[in-house]
Amino acid sequence: MSGAIDTLSQPVSRSDRQNESMTEKHRVELGTVQETMLLTLADRAAEASKKRPILVDPRALEIVESLDRPVALPRYVSTAITVLRTAIYDSWVRRFCAEHPAGTVVEIGTGLNTRFDRVDNGRVHWIDLDLPDSIELRRQFFTDTDRRRMLAASVLDEDWLDMVAALPGPYLFVAEGVLLYLPREDVNRTLAGIAARFPGASIAFDTYRRWALRQQHRMADKGRMDARWSWFCEDPHEFESLGLTLVASITVARPPRDVRDRLPLGYRLTLPLLRPLLDAMFRLNMFRVPEQLVND
Repeated sequence: MSGAIDTLSQPVSRSDRQNESMTEKHRVELGTVQETMLLTLADRAAEASKKRPILVDPRALEIVESLDRPVALPRYVSTAITVLRTAIYDSWVRRFCAEHPAGTVVEIGTGLNTRFDRVDNGRVHWIDLDLPDSIELRRQFFTDTDRRRMLAASVLDEDWLDMVAALPGPYLFVAEGVLLYLPREDVNRTLAGIAARFPGASIAFDTYRRWALRQQHRMADKGRMDARWSWFCEDPHEFESLGLTLVASITVARPPRDVRDRLPLGYRLTLPLLRPLLDAMFRLNMFRVPEQLVND
């Protein structure tokens, strides 16, 4: 296995890890794109601090408080949008785990997400994949187990696919808020590589429209962030040219029933009013890889 993949050799108990995180400040040294994990972490922590959170994520608050830099908990609409996006992906992963209890989930660009803790069914196999600096920070809060491990590698590498293939199928690959930072040709190459290696797999990722891309770039120009999105997508069906089949495509304004039923009254009243805006921003998509790809 390539040295690009770094596995934990001396696991520490979760209770010991949690005790350390409560008493020590953890140093944050991340690349420009990797820094964006702190934004979504802050969104989940802000949501967890509410009386009726959409997303129950107490570890997000714990991690925020233990970092060596202040991370302000935001209070604005985009926080709710990010949290809803995460809740929808959680819903899709839970459904996969219910249908394939001992299958394998690969979270691409995992950052400091705690999705495994939220959806674990006690049997699923799990890989948290991210760049080395992200995994180095992540290891300060999480440990490998017999069913869950962290891999330090670029999604553009191929070695990590070997480790996934060694785990039982079926497979679900989840990339939340990640692929949009890659050049479009790298996104296509990554998706095509997964499809070729894992027939029958499912791949979930979000696509952002041209208008949303322009807004993100305006915010970057104003100094609110350094990382920039690299591509836009008006119609996720275009990825079917890679041999994928689009099986679901929704917006956060139209969440699945299990997510919608948990929303506080304020969300239920507000989301219909925001649908024109949210529908014009981005979509969450689930693709299926055919059991047998047709070669041109």
